[in-house]
Amino acid sequence: MQDSIVGSIIAFVFENFSAILFALALICAAIDRRRPAAARILSWLLLLPIGLGGLWAGFFHIAYPDVAAKFIGWKDSPFQFEVGMADLAFGVAGCVAFRASYGFKAATVLVNAIFLLGDAIGHVHQMMAAGNFAPGNAGAVFYLDIILPVTTIILLLMSRGAR
Repeated sequence: MQDSIVGSIIAFVFENFSAILFALALICAAIDRRRPAAARILSWLLLLPIGLGGLWAGFFHIAYPDVAAKFIGWKDSPFQFEVGMADLAFGVAGCVAFRASYGFKAATVLVNAIFLLGDAIGHVHQMMAAGNFAPGNAGAVFYLDIILPVTTIILLLMSRGAR
């Protein structure tokens, strides 16, 4: 029984990691009151769901491509290495952007928004064309692929004057 509870918790965290990091970023931003709200929320979103989330996704696409593929509803493919490297790049940029200049934050938000919104379009296509409703295609990941870039773009614009 304990094994099934632990397994269920691990599965929940794995399937909802991006949403958990998003929520954690909002909590951290609420505690950290040293800067204007938009700037601090943006920084925490860059560090956690974009930074740590990118590192997490990159790690799984590279080290455990079969697990990542199954989660997304794909077959394993050598292309996952390339996706993993892109995820790692976004993750590193997000971590660096946490304390970087406004310009670096803006560049990180822009390229990440292009990547994630493109992912969202791909998820919709997979849902419609292939009936792929796997958790990594139609679950929290899909919604965060829209919510995160839209939110970070708005926060970036709001924090422009608070530099």
